[in-house]
Amino acid sequence: MPAASSQPAVEGWFATDDAGATHLIGAKCPECATFVFPPRANNCPNPACDSDVLEQVPLSRRGTVWSYTENRYAPPPPYPSPDPFEPFAVAAVQLADEGLIVLGKVVEGTLAADLKIGMEMELTTMPLYTDDDGVVRTTHAWRIAQ
Repeated sequence: MPAASSQPAVEGWFATDDAGATHLIGAKCPECATFVFPPRANNCPNPACDSDVLEQVPLSRRGTVWSYTENRYAPPPPYPSPDPFEPFAVAAVQLADEGLIVLGKVVEGTLAADLKIGMEMELTTMPLYTDDDGVVRTTHAWRIAQ
C-alpha cells in the first residue's frame, strides 16, 4: 500500500527546505519594514504607512512564548476535528528577528502546563487532519526549542 501523501492545510503559509527545516512565509513592507503573517501582497498593516506593496519573505524559525492556552473544545463543523477530541495547547510566539506574534498549535505531547511565558520555541509542522482523498494535511506548529 503506498504511503499517504502530505500537503499543507493552507498553501503558502510555510515552506520546508532541502534539509527539512520549516520556516513561515510572511510579508514585509519595503517602506516601513512592518511584517505580517499570513502573507499577503498588498495593504501594509501599519496604519501610519500608505504602502500598498508587500514583499514575500521567510520568517524566523524561533521565538519566545508571548502567551498560551489550552483548547478544550472541538471546533464546530465544517472544521475538521479528531474523534474523540483531544485538548491541545496553542501558543502565541513572538518571532526572534521580526517581533511579530504568530499563533499556532503546539505539538502533540506538550501540554499548556509545560509552557511558560518567555520560553524559547521553534517552528515545526504536524498533521492537522486527513482529507476525504486520504491526503494528510499539515500545519505549522510550535515545539519547545532544543
